[in-house]
Amino acid sequence: MGKYDDIINLPHHQSDHRPHMSLHDRAAQFSPFAALTGYEAAIEEAGRLTEGFREIDEGEKAALDETLSFLEAHKAEQPKISVLHFVPDEKKAGGSYVETEGAYCKLDRSTKEIVFSDGERIALYAIAEIRLGS
Repeated sequence: MGKYDDIINLPHHQSDHRPHMSLHDRAAQFSPFAALTGYEAAIEEAGRLTEGFREIDEGEKAALDETLSFLEAHKAEQPKISVLHFVPDEKKAGGSYVETEGAYCKLDRSTKEIVFSDGERIALYAIAEIRLGS
């Protein structure tokens, strides 16, 4: 006679106090846990590339000054512009160059920023290029 012959054919026990667990919930108990929570995000962040800030040369500065003079002379018309500017990265060294489009409002000399009609501001030091729109 075997060690468990007396209980091998008994019916499966069902609790009177707890509901029957679904197969999905039961399987979830045995699924692998994430021992390295955040590891994938950290790897992705480390692999994300940023650019360095590039100082513009004297010729580019002269072109920007000329464009800003034109914009100030025509600010009542709120000309459409596209500004390529550097935005520092919040998490790591460097950043990226972003293009912002909108209607020019004014040059704020006290804060050294250009101001769009919607209130957005871009620091002059961060500007690489300004193009006039149509």
